[in-house]
Amino acid sequence: MLDPSSSEEESDGIVEEESKEAMAPQAGSRISPSRTSESSGGLAPSSSRSSARPISPSPSAASEEKEDLEKMHREEEERKKKLQLYVFVMRCIAYPFNAKQPTDMARRQQKISKQQLQQTKDRFQAFLNGETQIVADEAFINAVQSYSEVFLKSDRVAKMVQSGGFSANDFREVFKRHIEKRVRSLPEIDGLSKETVLSSWMAKFDTIYRGDEDPRKAQQRMTASAASELILSKDQLYEMFQNILGIKKFEHQLLYQACQLDNLDEQAAQIRRELDGRLQMADQIARGGKFPKFVSKEMEAMYIEELKSSVNQLMANLESMPVSKGGEFKLQKLKRGHNTSIIDMGQEDENTLSKSDVVLSFTLEVVIMEVVGLKSLAPNRIVYCTMEVEGGEKLQTDQAEASKPTWGTQGDFTTTHPLPAVKVKLFTESTGVLALEDKELGRVVLHPTPNSPKQSELHKMTVTKACPDQDLKIKLAIRMDKPQNMKHCGYLWAFGKNVWKRWKKRFFVLVQVSQYTFAMCSYREKKSEPQELLQLDGYTVDYSDPQPGLDGGRTFFNAVKEGDTVIFASDDEQDRILWVQAMYRATGQSHKPVPPTQVQKLNSKGGASAQMDAPISQFYADRAQKHGMDEFISANPCSYDHASLFEMLQRLTLDHRLNDTFCCLGWFSPGQVFVLDEYCARNGVRGCHRHLCYLRDLLERAENGAIIDPTLLHYSFAFCASHVHGNRPDGLSTVKVDEKERFEDIKERLRVILENHIVNFRYFFPFGRPEGALKATLSLLERVLMKDIVTPVPPEEVKGVIRKCLEQAAQLNYERIKDYAKIEVEKGQKDQKDPENVGRLVTPAKKLEETIRLAELVIEVLQQNQEHHAEAFAWWTDLMVEHAENFLALYAIDMDAALEIQSPESWDSFPLFQLLNDFLRTDYYLCNGKFHKHLQDLYAPLVVRYVDLMESSIAQSIHKGFERESWEPVKSLTSNLPNVNLPNVNLQIPKVPNLPVPVAGLSVNLPQIPSFSTPSWMAAIYDSDNGSGTSEDLFWKLDALQTFIRDLHWPEDEFAKHLESRIRLMSSNMIENCVKRTRMAFESKLTKSSKSTDFRISPSLCTMFNVMVDAKDQSAKLCAMEMGQEKQFHTQIDELIEESVKDMIQLLVAKFVVILESVLAKISRYDEGTLFSSFLSFTVKAASKYVDVPKPGMDVADGYVTFMRHSQDMLREKVNEEVYIERLFDQWYTATMNLLGTWLTERMDQQLHVYQLKILIRITKKKYRDFRLQGVLDSTLNSKMYDTVRNRLTLEEATASVREGGMQGISMKDSDEEDEED
Repeated sequence: MLDPSSSEEESDGIVEEESKEAMAPQAGSRISPSRTSESSGGLAPSSSRSSARPISPSPSAASEEKEDLEKMHREEEERKKKLQLYVFVMRCIAYPFNAKQPTDMARRQQKISKQQLQQTKDRFQAFLNGETQIVADEAFINAVQSYSEVFLKSDRVAKMVQSGGFSANDFREVFKRHIEKRVRSLPEIDGLSKETVLSSWMAKFDTIYRGDEDPRKAQQRMTASAASELILSKDQLYEMFQNILGIKKFEHQLLYQACQLDNLDEQAAQIRRELDGRLQMADQIARGGKFPKFVSKEMEAMYIEELKSSVNQLMANLESMPVSKGGEFKLQKLKRGHNTSIIDMGQEDENTLSKSDVVLSFTLEVVIMEVVGLKSLAPNRIVYCTMEVEGGEKLQTDQAEASKPTWGTQGDFTTTHPLPAVKVKLFTESTGVLALEDKELGRVVLHPTPNSPKQSELHKMTVTKACPDQDLKIKLAIRMDKPQNMKHCGYLWAFGKNVWKRWKKRFFVLVQVSQYTFAMCSYREKKSEPQELLQLDGYTVDYSDPQPGLDGGRTFFNAVKEGDTVIFASDDEQDRILWVQAMYRATGQSHKPVPPTQVQKLNSKGGASAQMDAPISQFYADRAQKHGMDEFISANPCSYDHASLFEMLQRLTLDHRLNDTFCCLGWFSPGQVFVLDEYCARNGVRGCHRHLCYLRDLLERAENGAIIDPTLLHYSFAFCASHVHGNRPDGLSTVKVDEKERFEDIKERLRVILENHIVNFRYFFPFGRPEGALKATLSLLERVLMKDIVTPVPPEEVKGVIRKCLEQAAQLNYERIKDYAKIEVEKGQKDQKDPENVGRLVTPAKKLEETIRLAELVIEVLQQNQEHHAEAFAWWTDLMVEHAENFLALYAIDMDAALEIQSPESWDSFPLFQLLNDFLRTDYYLCNGKFHKHLQDLYAPLVVRYVDLMESSIAQSIHKGFERESWEPVKSLTSNLPNVNLPNVNLQIPKVPNLPVPVAGLSVNLPQIPSFSTPSWMAAIYDSDNGSGTSEDLFWKLDALQTFIRDLHWPEDEFAKHLESRIRLMSSNMIENCVKRTRMAFESKLTKSSKSTDFRISPSLCTMFNVMVDAKDQSAKLCAMEMGQEKQFHTQIDELIEESVKDMIQLLVAKFVVILESVLAKISRYDEGTLFSSFLSFTVKAASKYVDVPKPGMDVADGYVTFMRHSQDMLREKVNEEVYIERLFDQWYTATMNLLGTWLTERMDQQLHVYQLKILIRITKKKYRDFRLQGVLDSTLNSKMYDTVRNRLTLEEATASVREGGMQGISMKDSDEEDEED
């Protein structure tokens, strides 16, 4: 922007250059240069053709030409209006006396543009792709991923950015709120607080958001923008409103110089003239009766009082402006406009100035440079100077030699004399011994004025008799500063009726006593008080012709008041113009004096020298007139409709504000508020009109998609409502009919817009941004619904309006997410590149999949509503619950339609229930609400039917499974388990357990259990080692069914307990059936097995034991009820399992006893006294003479020992329950030992055959030792029966040794040899 204080040559060159480009024609036919060139270019061809043959213009061409001319005329009128408006704005900026730039306004953040949004998306995507050097853990990456998908890529955010409603701070706050819940849910870590994690994550977010940008540059930019938001200089304000109003810089310079905006006196005078004009206008309205139309006739008189009161307030504000920085003058009361009814008759005496009221204070600087012509003194003589102002202190320079009398010493003085006497004396030191004083060589007495030259000059000194140098001169400079309250001074001739009654030349000073009081004072030399003074209130100054009979003075002017005329005359034209301009500013008159025409002609014809005689302000005024600016400068502000001008100014300012780089939401910047406030106060724009126009402009922008802060709307609306209902927010009690009608219209428009915003609250306030805007919208709606400012609106009425809005919001939100889901489906079909799939009919499975996806979107919407908007609706929580229920009811229609087309045998819809129920049951307000109950009613029969079918299917699978059960352990199977279907892993849609067996002839295809990790049943199979296929399938199905029912989290307690009880009971029955079938199979297997030592414990028998073990373990989990009396299911099945295991052990022990009995039966043939015994003994003895006969009977003993050891090892290896093994081994040992004891007891009277003895000794010893190794307790091993058997065999061994001569190494005693044989 051009410096307003630039020199004349520079500004003239710039104006000359720019005016060639933008010079406009005169007022009558002024058009812009561009339009002129375009029109001339367009008319050239037609003019060339017309020279050949005249052609009449067609009607269409004529109409187009007429439209162009009208358009050009409108544009020219608009340009003129803006220039005139800019003149008024410039004056407000140049000399504000009502408003200040506010410093307490909230600082606005930089708005996010579409390019910055895309850049932010790219930066976060680069982080997620691992293209940055930022180190982050998985939790932070997941948070950024969610933020990017949910927020950055949201269409609502893109729309908000396009509207200019998002700032960088909003992006940061949304992320911070997004991660707070995540961080709070993380487990505690010793030494690391969650606040530290939050701050660390936010630092990483800032790094990602900033990208490669230098943070110092960003900080500098933010600081600069913040400063521009807080305070603006005058030059910045000028430049801003040039942009707002479309004013060119050269036009600004012309207007600035011509309006003398840098001259505060001229601006203060302009204000006084404006205020006087407004008072006169009020009087004209009162006299003419041309009042605006008010709502009440009584307001007309009040309107005049308000006009005068507002002017009086402005006068008071102007009066409070400082006139002098340090002047000690008294402020006088202002003479303001009052009604005649309240005029104080003594007011005039109070406003009369006395001579003592006018006090001036001057500062003088006296600089003594050197003395010239001092020749009579010896070169080494000391000289010095003194200086003093009459009546003040005396100062002395340093000493200097007479050969070089130079000083450059400055003395500062203060005086109250407008015409002071400054005395400077030259002294030399006296050489006489008796001399008391130094000798004065010369002196000079000067009478400076503020108009005196400031540069140093030579002055001839008056020499004394003692100085022979007659041509003695002193070079000095005197600068007399002009005080702020002295507006002009100089010598004038004056003659008046009441003052200056003699035509005489006097020294005059124009003094400003206060902002509204000026006095023309004449002074004599060395006097601080004026000799005479004229208070200029009510006088009008103007140029006049020379007065005959008055000798002295060349150019005349006068000051006229009713009954009084004072004539002044100066010695040159320039001085007269300066005096008239100064007095014109002081009087505050509306008439602007214009120099006589002959003087202007003289100045224009006289060349450069004549032109320079005129004051510089006159030069800029002439140049402004040359460029067509004079009409805007000289225009009377009181004759303009400032209401319409301000309306235009505010509208253009708002457009400029909404298009700048700040996220303003409609709020003006401090500088703009300052200028608008000053304009309204200075030009009498009514506050209600201002806010009504502001509301209208804001509503227009809001209707066009701009984001407007509802708090701002609330402020302006409350002001207008208060004014219209007579509450006088700005002190005005009059209400115009136009204001009331416009207010009602805007009130209705505002209501419609607010309701629309509430209906679209997810899209106008996405993610709760702008912060607090939705809450402020609801508060404003409540205010708009009020009939007046006193009576509050009934709560039910507000509630009804909001309820209606939320009902529409539910419909709108659901339609939007349905459209979004459709777009996703279409996009997925395109991505599959399957053209046939697009035209294919929607299958039930596809429909269900879309419904589940829609349910996910519904839940997401409700969660976002709760997270971001619930706080705003805190007073209407029940309405938000109704909104959610309405929203879900709309979804229920589509959900019901999708479920109706599903096959009755299909269970794929259970994941939908789990998805919805898991969300609803955790919501305090929606749990067991309308939709939730509808969902339960829909799925309760399905769950019951599913459980029925599962029960029947499992029962049949048990029956058929056990019929063809091979009882091979699962671990030994190399192929898939029969009747066990491996679940498909699906991370998206949960599954329910499979029913592999048809039920009642129906083809039932049930879905499978959810599997988000390794299925739990797999671990059960492989940990249980040797369970059977049927049992493992059963246990897994029961567990899967219970897990499925449990994961349903059925919300109704009664039905949930019923389901649990039924599943437990079913599990108990199924396990009971399994246990019974296993026991029967065990008994059958043993019955069919061998009864000799060839018998081997098969893996299938061990598997049956393991089934019992698994049944016991699973019953604790599947059959136990939490309720006290209902633990009977678990108790009963436990008792059954224990009984069955006991029976199985008894059956197996009985089998072992039978096998031992078969061995004992074999050796019973050697009993003493039998024929077979004698025959065998004879045969063996005879054979032993010829060949080496093996030890008789050892094969029987070895066979039994082998059977026993194999059975022990198999049971120990295959059976999983140690308790059962120990119990079995105890009973096995005890039963077989009892059998041996009984057998020996029966032969108490007989001597055992040696072969019997050897077999029994071997069996007994091996049995004892092996069972001891298997962990049978010593108390069991060393039973009484064992002692009986041992003693008998020991006795028989001793007898046999004596009779037979030895036992061939077989003995009841332990020996190493026998161990080696084992």
